[in-house]
Amino acid sequence: MGIKASAIAAASLAVLAGCANRPAPVAATAADAAAIRVNTAAWVVAYNAGDTGQVVNFYADDAILLPPDHALITGREAVRQYYAADMAAFSVSHLSFALGQETGGVSGELGWHSGTFRVTDARGAVAGTGKDTEIWRNSGGKWLMIRDIWSNDPAPAAAALPAQGSR
Repeated sequence: MGIKASAIAAASLAVLAGCANRPAPVAATAADAAAIRVNTAAWVVAYNAGDTGQVVNFYADDAILLPPDHALITGREAVRQYYAADMAAFSVSHLSFALGQETGGVSGELGWHSGTFRVTDARGAVAGTGKDTEIWRNSGGKWLMIRDIWSNDPAPAAAALPAQGSR
């Protein structure tokens, strides 16, 4: 074997040896997808209760929030500060948050949940709707959110007034 062929063989073996030291990918299960759905539902309960500590427990230390009309919020402490203010205003307004249509899944150590949401006032009237996507990471058997993004739907168009002079 020539020097060039020997060098290629040695490089190939080094690459293969590096791959052999990688841990096997985590197998995703239906239980993992269900755990994410359960966590999301528990997040909603905690949010509506104004329990900032419990809400923040669903986020990884390196989590990033991407709220509408707001700069990125990076890190668990910043997430805590954001939700403390947001949930206080939400509570004073007597609003309630509920999930609508949902979907999600898992691939290895990452999972996602997305869907729609609805905000209602104390009378039960819809105050707003929107959609969200969460990215979760399995950290030692515990699913934690690493990205959370949501957007609000446009407000419904006001009914058109009849033209002046029409009946």
